Amino acid sequence: MQTRAVLSIKNVTKKFHGLVAVNDVSFDVNPAEILGLVGPNGAGKTTLINVIDGIYRPASGKVYFGGQDITGLDPAKICQKGIGRTFQITRLFVNMSILDNVMSGAVFGSKPSSGFKEAEERALKAFEQVNFPAERRNLIAGTLNAVEMKQVELARALTTEPKLILLDEPATGLNTSEQLAMISLIKGLNKAGLAFLVVDHNMRFIMGLVGRLVVLDFGRKIAEGTPEEVSEDKKVIEAYLGEKYKL
Repeated sequence: MQTRAVLSIKNVTKKFHGLVAVNDVSFDVNPAEILGLVGPNGAGKTTLINVIDGIYRPASGKVYFGGQDITGLDPAKICQKGIGRTFQITRLFVNMSILDNVMSGAVFGSKPSSGFKEAEERALKAFEQVNFPAERRNLIAGTLNAVEMKQVELARALTTEPKLILLDEPATGLNTSEQLAMISLIKGLNKAGLAFLVVDHNMRFIMGLVGRLVVLDFGRKIAEGTPEEVSEDKKVIEAYLGEKYKL
């Protein structure tokens, strides 16, 4: 018996004033899977994430989450369904404390907190999950560096009690050791049952993280498979990786 996908993208197309940014794309994210979404600049990766998240409405096609049609729902309702999100350029409330930033996720997620105390408890648990130091949690978010901002944004996503998190460029701005720490963090959360759809340009990072990849080029899906399969695909080599790429 086949396990129902946690997320299903069915023939999704998104256009901007006649420009086709995502062109008839279909794929599934399975329960407790880490799936990578890669491709050259302008391939449509973030646009597709924004369609899943409800920021954009597709011109055609459907998005299913847990078997339910969520196409075109607004982002708040999609968050309440159980999809968390981080951004390529982190979006924190920079004049609020780090703790308040993370607590805010507990208010809008799939199981909204019953009050301040529960929201704080969820935030403290999320800080532990992402290894954020206790002595910095009451500082203003605008004082954080790039690595800390990514930790805090991921912690905020975790307080929404998601079943799936969309990660947009989590390795951006991280050095090699920080990337390895991020891989370890995501894999640890995944082992606890959380699914991820990860967009990133850093192929060393993504190949070390995911079990399966979907490759886009000019809005179309050109390949899908394991890192080994994708890295040897001629279409992917020509469009994205180049002949010199070694897994």
